[in-house]
Amino acid sequence: MNPFKERSKTPDNNFIPLKKMYPRSYNKDKTPPYSKTRVILMNGTEFESAWFMHQFARHCDVPEIKQALAVVRRQEQQQQKRISCLKPINESILETTIAYEQLAIDLTACLAVREKDENNVKALNFALLEDFDHLYRFANLLKTDKGADADVLVGKLTEIMPGRPTVAEHRYPADEIKPHIDCATADLYSKLAVNTITAAEQQTMNYYMNIAQWYKNDLGRRLYAEIGMIEEAHVTQYESLKDPNATWLEMWLLHEYTECWLYYSCFEDESDANLKRIWGEHFRMEVCHLKLAAAMLKKYERKLPVQVLGCDGEFPELLRLGSNKEYIRKVLRDTVTLTMKDEGYSELDGLPDGHRYFGFQKEFLQDGAKSPSHLVIEKAIKALGRDYRYSDSDHPVKSLRDRDRDNTELARIKN
Repeated sequence: MNPFKERSKTPDNNFIPLKKMYPRSYNKDKTPPYSKTRVILMNGTEFESAWFMHQFARHCDVPEIKQALAVVRRQEQQQQKRISCLKPINESILETTIAYEQLAIDLTACLAVREKDENNVKALNFALLEDFDHLYRFANLLKTDKGADADVLVGKLTEIMPGRPTVAEHRYPADEIKPHIDCATADLYSKLAVNTITAAEQQTMNYYMNIAQWYKNDLGRRLYAEIGMIEEAHVTQYESLKDPNATWLEMWLLHEYTECWLYYSCFEDESDANLKRIWGEHFRMEVCHLKLAAAMLKKYERKLPVQVLGCDGEFPELLRLGSNKEYIRKVLRDTVTLTMKDEGYSELDGLPDGHRYFGFQKEFLQDGAKSPSHLVIEKAIKALGRDYRYSDSDHPVKSLRDRDRDNTELARIKN
């Protein structure tokens, strides 16, 4: 599939009528888990696109480009509003949150499995184990507050057990910055992976930033606030992987191409007929946006899409969300005790005693045993007799197998 070869409407005929902007929501009890996660992914992708174009417009003094951005941005906003309302009214904050974390886990794993750039793989694998732990924390909150089992919501396609403990994830912010790709030489899939994961993690960050105050008890509000801090750290890491030397027009083209690739991937993989129709309609809209971005790039920078994409536009392998249990278990076994150091990663025991990680932990956390991410597990153990988990076999990390005690020392305290 090459989106540049597909037919599309003109920009002025590409708007969604108001009556079509409010869609029929999915059925939370019957819709497959990965259909729900696709809704979250594309919601975040549209937010990233609209917000990018606002920033572009604020740094552009070419009227024709600013007018083109305004038209496309309004259509991206229409798509975002439409996707956002696919979430049903009767789906609770926590039920939605479980889907957010399932997306974060399996999207990250799917991208990492197919990624060739070693630096990108390390970044994906590192954050993967942290989102994996977040699912475990929220699942225990769901069990104690609502009496519901998160394994039903994830369809038993994603295991629910501890990852790198959330309490260990609070690092000095400067260590989140990693080396970026070079758009001129990077593989097209790497460019798509970086764009996709940044948008997805940003959506999770935004959701937690704005949802904490709506939760109905103090521990839940505090848990969203704490994990929201880690999601911001993940956005910092992932956005640092993008090439900052690309021009605004090159970045615009990459945004539109990424959206085309994602919508077509969703369309090809979707089993829900209503969602599949929407993904197809939005793909056609994005083809129009892509061609307009390409026209602006050619006119004002005298560049063709092949110079940005590295190919004529043919899609690389499509994104297919699915279960990644064995891959995640391997990453857990191999890297759970890693932390960040400058532009790389280090075993926690390899950090010097005076490293800024320990100083930040002491100043920010003060007492890790009082962090909300730990208290929610203590609450579950007290109420249930042991923590809530779903796994196909024993945890691959021996020190995380104890279900009567939450490990707050792993990857946080030396030795």
